[in-house]
Amino acid sequence: MRPIGDFPAAERRRIRGVSTDIDDTLTTDGRLTAEAYGALERLSRAGLLCVPITGRPAGWCDHIARMWPVDAVVGENGAFYFRYDAEKRRMIRRFFFPDDRREADRRRLKRVRERVLAEVPGSAVASDQLYREADLAIDFCEDVPRLPLVAIGRIVGIFQSEGATAKVSSIHVNGWFGDYDKLTMTRILLAECFGVDLDAKKDRYVFVGDSPNDAPMFAYFPNAVGVANVRDFEDRLETPPAYLTDGRAGSGFAELAETLLAASTLITRDDRTKDAL
Repeated sequence: MRPIGDFPAAERRRIRGVSTDIDDTLTTDGRLTAEAYGALERLSRAGLLCVPITGRPAGWCDHIARMWPVDAVVGENGAFYFRYDAEKRRMIRRFFFPDDRREADRRRLKRVRERVLAEVPGSAVASDQLYREADLAIDFCEDVPRLPLVAIGRIVGIFQSEGATAKVSSIHVNGWFGDYDKLTMTRILLAECFGVDLDAKKDRYVFVGDSPNDAPMFAYFPNAVGVANVRDFEDRLETPPAYLTDGRAGSGFAELAETLLAASTLITRDDRTKDAL
């Protein structure tokens, strides 16, 4: 991982969008700071496509898509994207699976939930589970005393033994049925809403993250960035990001934003569309 200062200015000027994890990337100690939110707003005002990509639930993502200075949001680790069309006053909700499949998967996840709570003392269902559409989130440190790594591994093992995908974030183990992930839905979002072939243009986009469940994004984006606290998981990262900020969490995100803005000029939406073609 190279220092963010090594990100070449010529490459930074070519960036057309920033996608970012939320927990411990935009937020700091569970709070969205003015510093990080302001950085997100400055990126948006400069014309960069801004898309949070998170494990957080559909209920939160509805609010984020409506209220934050973003173009869309990918939630529940790739289960859907939400995009608010302000002109038409309409929320566009695009799920990977249809309603009946998600309902069937929720019934299967109920068994996983029962097993985890019975077999892993100290674990808890995440407090935001009520607002989820497609996955099960098990809390190992957000609202409970931090569990040891062996317990987190046991939670992952239970999900996998039931045929579910499991990913570890900085606060939760998220599990779901299906072969999608954050990257799958990010590709779909950019193609359907913005006409971007991400495979052909991935060097024009930055992903920012902090934890092991961001590793597929770190591997995919040549200009991926980790905030400094990604080092807390360095021994568990399958693929590290290309660059590393000096600041942790929200301060690191703000540092990246200023690094990009210092090298860029105002990007119009027409420019963004032309670049995508």
